[in-house]
Amino acid sequence: MKKIIIFYASYGGGHLNAAKSIQECLLNNYPNQNLDVELIDCMKYVNITIEKITTAAYREMAKKMPWAWGRIYADSQKGPLAHISSRSNKIMAIKLLKLLRDKKPDLIISTHPFGSQMCSYLKRKGKINAKLATIMTDFAPHDQWLVGSDFTDFYFVAHNKMKDYLISKHIDPNKIYATGIPISSKFTKTFDKKDVLKMFDLKPDLKNILFFGGGEFGLGKTKTVQIFECFVKLFNNFQIIAISGKNEKMFDCFSNIVKENNKQDLIKVLKFTDKVPELMSISDIVVTKPGGLTTSESLASNLPMIIINPIPGQEEENAEFLESLNIAVWIKKYDDPYVVLKNILDNPSILETMKENTKLLAKKNSTQNICDILINNI
Repeated sequence: MKKIIIFYASYGGGHLNAAKSIQECLLNNYPNQNLDVELIDCMKYVNITIEKITTAAYREMAKKMPWAWGRIYADSQKGPLAHISSRSNKIMAIKLLKLLRDKKPDLIISTHPFGSQMCSYLKRKGKINAKLATIMTDFAPHDQWLVGSDFTDFYFVAHNKMKDYLISKHIDPNKIYATGIPISSKFTKTFDKKDVLKMFDLKPDLKNILFFGGGEFGLGKTKTVQIFECFVKLFNNFQIIAISGKNEKMFDCFSNIVKENNKQDLIKVLKFTDKVPELMSISDIVVTKPGGLTTSESLASNLPMIIINPIPGQEEENAEFLESLNIAVWIKKYDDPYVVLKNILDNPSILETMKENTKLLAKKNSTQNICDILINNI
C-alpha cells in the first residue's frame, strides 16, 4: 500500500478544495495502486491555537482591512517578514515530524506553502524521505511557495509563465509542470443545457450571467451592491443567477433589490448551491472575485470574467494577469460599472474574443494530469 498525505491550510477555501479534488481523483482512478490518501490541515495539527488566531485574523483582514492583508502578502515575499515566516515554519515542523513518523507517507502533497516549507525543512534535515509535491493555487507566483525548493520533487503551477518564473529562480525545470490548478471532476462532465435551465426555472432564449457576490467577504463592499444594482436596473436582455453563499445579509440585500425592481422573472438569487459546474455550463459570463479555484473553474467552462473586489495580494495579481490576456475585465474602485458593463455586454465581438482567450489558460483535466504524473513517479 502506498501512503499519501495531502496537507492544506484554512486560509480561504481554495487550498482545501484543491486538496479534496486531488484526493477524490487518487481514490477513484487508480484502483490497482492500493492507495491510502489522507487530508490533513497542517496548521491545525501543529498548533490549533495559532491556527485559530491566524485564520481568524486572515478572515477579519480580508473582510475589514484588505489593504493590511495586501501589505503582509507583499512583505512576506522577501525581507524580515519572509524570514520570520520561514523560521516559524521550521519550528512548527518539529511537531509535524511526529505525525509523519507515525504515518510513514510515500508521498506528501501540499496545497499551501506552510506545508511545503515544513516538509522540505524536515527532508533537508534527513528526518523524512518521502517524495514532496507542491501545488501552487494562484495564477501569480509568491516566493514563500519556493522555500526549500531543492528538496521538493514536484511543482505544479497554473500556466507556463509561472513555470518560467520558477526556472528563473533556479528550480530544475524537470520538476515543474504547468498542469493548472486542481478542480473538481464535475467540470469534465457535459451537461444538458435544457435540463439545467429547467432545474433553475430559466428562460431558454436569453443569455445568462453567473454572479458570485464574494461569499462571506462580499457585503460591506459597496461596490458589489452597486454592480449588482447596475445589472438589475439597466440590463434587461440577460438572466442573472446570483449566488450569495453563506452570507445571509448578502442574500437579503440581493433579494430586496430584485423585488424592488420587479425582476423576479429574470434574476434568481441563491444561497449555497452544489450545482456550480452545471450553472457555469449554461452561462455566458461570470462575475466573481478572482480566487485561484473559481478562476480555474471559470476557465475550464470557457467563461469570460468580470472581476470584482479582489483581495489585495494574490487576488489582485490574478486579476492583473487575467486582464493582460483579455480574459477578464476588472471593475476597479473608481470605475463606473455601467460604462464598463455596457461596453462588454453590448458588444458580442468583445465577449466572444474574451471567451476564445480562455482557451489560453483552460486546464479542464488539471487534476487528472497532476495525479498521473505523481502516480507514475512514486
